[in-house]
Amino acid sequence: MTWLLEPFQYEFMQRALLACVLIGFTNGFLGAFVVIRRLALMADALSHSLLPGLAVSAILVGLSPAGLLLGGLLAAVFVALGGHVISRSSRVKEETAIAALYIIAFAIGIALIKYAGVKVSLDHFLFGNILGVGDSDLWTSYAITCFALILLVAFQRPLLLAIFEASVARSQGVAVGGLLGMLILLIVLAMVSSLQAVGVLLSLGLLILPAATIYLLSDSFDTMLWGGGALGMFGAVVGLIFSFWANIPSGPAIVLILGAIFLLAYFFSPRYGIFSRYFQRRHLHEESLERWKK
Repeated sequence: MTWLLEPFQYEFMQRALLACVLIGFTNGFLGAFVVIRRLALMADALSHSLLPGLAVSAILVGLSPAGLLLGGLLAAVFVALGGHVISRSSRVKEETAIAALYIIAFAIGIALIKYAGVKVSLDHFLFGNILGVGDSDLWTSYAITCFALILLVAFQRPLLLAIFEASVARSQGVAVGGLLGMLILLIVLAMVSSLQAVGVLLSLGLLILPAATIYLLSDSFDTMLWGGGALGMFGAVVGLIFSFWANIPSGPAIVLILGAIFLLAYFFSPRYGIFSRYFQRRHLHEESLERWKK
């Protein structure tokens, strides 16, 4: 057990551990709504569109967490609203418009990074560096975690109604547009808080993989929520330890751990796993043959 605890004798690893707990749980919890609402592609577009906002913030105010948060948020909102406007004013569908805008935004972000007045590598934004997390980053992640969890728990029922039965929700006075807008806002905030851990490119994995894994294991939405949060936290912590001993970046390590767990669920889930369904069909087929012979 000493090898498990040894990395956390260092102060930077202790801060990284706390960041993994906060970021992993928040993303895993929020991911349940993303998976159910089928917003994975939208979330991917939003994660890439953060980069120009981060670059502009780094140029203007440096690497302060508040500046990065505001810059990333504004860039993501611009892409989301821009896609909506383009789809309404042309024959281009909304998902195509968002895809076009986010790839343009991503290219702009890469071009602007070189003009940042601070020493920051492009890899830092793309793949994260959780070992460099500071106290201000932790406070930002803590605030986003509290804000997101309080809103999602408080509005869970009307939000689910808006997701599954929008017309029924409107007839009952539920502000469907406002709730879905809140969900998009929380996705962006969660991704911004994840940047230090996994970066722009891999933040989608931390958001989607825990919820998708639990979705293969359970039919209960409450289990998806809390189980996804627990799995996200577990995967982030294990990925952090793995990155320390394997000497690889923390972002890819965290996503690899969560990806491995997802594949295990895909193949071996008791109810929805590939192997489980194969053996179940085979068993039922053999029973039918035995009845036919009798």
